[in-house]
Amino acid sequence: MVRIVGVRFKNAGKLYYFDPGELWPMPGNYVIVETARGMEYGLVITGVREVNDDLVTPPLKTILRIANERDARHAEENERFEKEAHQICLHKIEEHKLDMKLVGVEQTFDNAKLLFYFTANGRVDFRSLVKDLASVFRTRIELRQIGVRDEAKMLGGLGPCGRPICCGSFLGDFQPVSIKMAKEQNLSLNPTKISGVCGRLMCCLKYEEDNYEQTRKNMPKIGKDVETPDGYGMVIDLNVLKETVTVRVRKGDSSELKTYPVTDIRWFRPPVVPATKPTPESESNISRPVKKAVPYMDHNLEVITSDDAFDVAEPEEELPLENETMGDDTVFETEPLTEEIYEDQASSNWQQAVAEALRKAQDSSR
Repeated sequence: MVRIVGVRFKNAGKLYYFDPGELWPMPGNYVIVETARGMEYGLVITGVREVNDDLVTPPLKTILRIANERDARHAEENERFEKEAHQICLHKIEEHKLDMKLVGVEQTFDNAKLLFYFTANGRVDFRSLVKDLASVFRTRIELRQIGVRDEAKMLGGLGPCGRPICCGSFLGDFQPVSIKMAKEQNLSLNPTKISGVCGRLMCCLKYEEDNYEQTRKNMPKIGKDVETPDGYGMVIDLNVLKETVTVRVRKGDSSELKTYPVTDIRWFRPPVVPATKPTPESESNISRPVKKAVPYMDHNLEVITSDDAFDVAEPEEELPLENETMGDDTVFETEPLTEEIYEDQASSNWQQAVAEALRKAQDSSR
């Protein structure tokens, strides 16, 4: 078991885990930790807890100390400096006439690095911009190009529901969202109705997807024949939230639409047998029959020939097959037969030719 603490550096940012060491920070405390970018000022989200060693990717960074008033003032000074650096960078972008949009500026707690986040439609040559910014700020400069989702997360805003967007308020990581989720929830496939402020599919489509998938497993599919209290019919619509089924019930020569709870209808459901994967030990104990390769000449072939049906060349060496005769004639093994159809022959006469050959072969054997 290992002890960990969850720390977050941005509002609704990703949660990172650190080793508390000899300290015991509580949720809501600010701490100073060492990261790959240097010293950072973060907020404790989850207190000290113990987890299994296999759930942690070593090595864990150790919390340096719990932040004091001096660290809090330094963090506020960095926030004011980031706003000033944002305006200076905008002015430099205009001077260099670069096709890029500055989204945000972030400075490390130890003032060792200054990061600028931007979006652009394509690749941007910002080498001259980096040199210009380094001469102004006298520190290490790093420019990072981000996507539209990260831009919306950093800028914030209101979603179509009228509430603050999820990624900017509480979502730490972006979950994959597909158009299949909108189809499963019977939503309109109009892009303007299922897209967020970032222009991508709304993250909230993922929230109820698990419930829809689980509920649909206990409901018949559209087009399925079912039995209702009023007779037999066919499913034409499903309401997953209410767990009701709309059925076209047959009434003689006519039909009627009725809605029933899913518990009131019956339909054929094939039993689901869970697939058991054999263990490596059981696989080694299974005895499999060994298939031996049989030469081509050892296969027993029964060939019936007729001069009227096929033109077969005599084999160079005739070998009689063991224990296989037909009348007084010995059956020989030959190469697979082929038939050549000439242009003056009708393509439909080959069936008559085969039937005639079989009839003559039977007459000759009598």
